[in-house]
Amino acid sequence: MILRSMRPFMSAMSAAVLAQALKPLFWWLRHKEWHWKLMGASGGFPSSHSAMVSALAVSVGMQEQFRSSIFAVTLTLAVIVIYDAANVRYYSGQNAKVTQQLIRDLKEKYPDLFTDPVYETKLKQVLGHKWREVIGGILLGIAVALILYRVL
Repeated sequence: MILRSMRPFMSAMSAAVLAQALKPLFWWLRHKEWHWKLMGASGGFPSSHSAMVSALAVSVGMQEQFRSSIFAVTLTLAVIVIYDAANVRYYSGQNAKVTQQLIRDLKEKYPDLFTDPVYETKLKQVLGHKWREVIGGILLGIAVALILYRVL
């Protein structure tokens, strides 16, 4: 019985882990080379953030009913996380890319102005997701929740 009560948590965690594990496979399918570091990276296909919160919301909806208050709470959380993954975090990564290029260009033209070590800081460029990566995560999360609901 305790296993069933933990179904939403197990669905969410399983979806997130599976999404991270699938990232190198999808990279290989597209580029024909393995990139194992993607298993621990943010960004990429599918979005583990979207998979996790989608699995959580769907699993809570199936367990507690889709008209329940707790489903409304998890759905709200999912919308916030998905929006953040596809917009706020994505554009933060784009800003990091532009900032690094700007520093490179300015260092080339004015090398004496950029002696502070802060200009050597590497910013993470891939923080968020494109919408296709988010939708892939949502579909994966829903599938994991449906499968675990039947299995457990």
